[in-house]
Amino acid sequence: MKAIMVMFDSLNRRMLPPYGALGMHAPNFERLARRAVTFDTSYGGSMPCMPARREMHTARHNFLHRSWGPLEPFDDSAIAMLGGAGVHTHLATDHQHYWEDGGATYHTRYSTFELFRGQEGDPWKGQIADPDIPASHGMAAQMKQKLWRQDWVNRAHLSDEADHPQTRTFEAGLEFLQTNAGEDGWFLQIETFDPHEPFFSYEQYKRLYPHDYDGPHFDWPDYAKVTEDDATVEHARAEYAALLSMCDASLGRVLDAMDAHGLWEDTLLIVNTDHGFMLGEHGWWGKNVQPWYDETIHTPLFVWDPRRPETAGERREQLARTIDVGPTLLDWFGLQPTERMQGQSLLPVIEEDAQAPAEHALFGVFGGHACITDGRYVYMRASVTPQNGPLFEHTLMPTHMNGFFSAQEMVGVELVDPLPFTKGMKVLRTPAAGFITPFMFGTQLFDLATDPDQASPLDDADLELRMATALRDELRNHDAPASQFERLGLPASGPLDESHLLVAAQWPQLQNSLAPAATSADFGEGGEVLDVPLRELLTRPAAVEVFRGLAPMLTGGPMAGYLGGLSLIQIASVAVGLLPRPLLAALASHLTAATAGEPILS
Repeated sequence: MKAIMVMFDSLNRRMLPPYGALGMHAPNFERLARRAVTFDTSYGGSMPCMPARREMHTARHNFLHRSWGPLEPFDDSAIAMLGGAGVHTHLATDHQHYWEDGGATYHTRYSTFELFRGQEGDPWKGQIADPDIPASHGMAAQMKQKLWRQDWVNRAHLSDEADHPQTRTFEAGLEFLQTNAGEDGWFLQIETFDPHEPFFSYEQYKRLYPHDYDGPHFDWPDYAKVTEDDATVEHARAEYAALLSMCDASLGRVLDAMDAHGLWEDTLLIVNTDHGFMLGEHGWWGKNVQPWYDETIHTPLFVWDPRRPETAGERREQLARTIDVGPTLLDWFGLQPTERMQGQSLLPVIEEDAQAPAEHALFGVFGGHACITDGRYVYMRASVTPQNGPLFEHTLMPTHMNGFFSAQEMVGVELVDPLPFTKGMKVLRTPAAGFITPFMFGTQLFDLATDPDQASPLDDADLELRMATALRDELRNHDAPASQFERLGLPASGPLDESHLLVAAQWPQLQNSLAPAATSADFGEGGEVLDVPLRELLTRPAAVEVFRGLAPMLTGGPMAGYLGGLSLIQIASVAVGLLPRPLLAALASHLTAATAGEPILS
């Protein structure tokens, strides 16, 4: 038995022709859809990158008890299980998060692996002198972030497409196929970080999307509300499209290799992604900050099962989940999932048009909305309080993306009783904070059948009661800790009633979150002070006094340090709810008056 998985990062299904996209040059995705089964109702689970990969390995949700982190000592890895059963597993990837502290236990589960450097500010090439960086849109450029600088150092070494880490990743995968096509008992994972931002590609792909743009360099959007004009948004979308077309060309090389080696006869092929990316939809860029709308969580998925060639070109409406990937691979190689795995194989859905592995799909990010869908309705439940607590990390691997838990985090650590899936191991529990507080966005409910763009949230008590009950039941089925039920205002057992509903109660903040980003022009002549970096304003004693009275959270501490390079308008576009329009208006008025005559504008 043989299997290949081609995995992309941040692949937006709405930009793919097999899912209805127009004007996109992606002939190999179209070619794939003619050969494979296309899943129309595939959903990510734990977000973003490494939590999604933990789900693929373990067939369990990550976000209910853990933020971004490594595989744990108690985890069952489907990849390691394949290797233990004699299947040679090989990983070729340029996904740099694998060699950070928060991803260091994933690639070592494979029999062999190859890692290629240079993506998204990967600390790869050492250069003391500052690189040449063009004038650019974006907060990272304005703040001169380390990641931003390093990315431009790296780009100087990627002038030719052959040098690009995506190209080298696919070259390595093709080399594995050339070497082993005639052998049996292997799994190859070709995984590229693209089309994740920055949207760095080459001229031959950019020419596919001609458009008029004469502004600063812009291929790395912020995780924030859109503050750019329409032409700039169109340009960023074209940059993404160009990189997607480069991904399509790489995919085509794999399809060509399958043709050349006759692999369609005996090799399972899965083509997937971890999540999508917001490209201006809902007035947002990126992910992680806003709720997980359809563009980010409703994912593309293609599967070719050579035992059922008659299914070529067919589509499946059954619900599929990221946690189903590991069990699908195990099933293909004749292995059973462990009792702790909660995903299920998708092969019966392909081979027999069987029922979906599950009636509902859970998704979310640690400390964010807890979400559920049945394929039609989507319910995203926010925290019941602005404090978004209680919230705890449960781990035996106390690391974040690129570092250990801090001493401050570890002060409150407790060794607590085992969770149902930790194989009897006690775990460390530490107080935690989410990336954002979902309370500021409110609880949201959508009907994708009548509102596929999620432009009209519903306030329907009967429907919310049904979906909230389903969410509670799924949380319980997936071993959510007691703190999650308290954070979300849900009873762990017993019937729900109207007192447990949140949509109507949180409707005001939902509506506020839907409003376009504020601009300095919204606040008249005094609004120009809102475009001044916070760090510069804090050098003026009179301005500091204004902040102390109106926005003391900006006068010091980690928030002022992290956000200091941004203007108040930019901070408002990232931290929804922190600086609402009335507060911005008050700050504009008082700061202008307090600093009258002082040359504070850069």
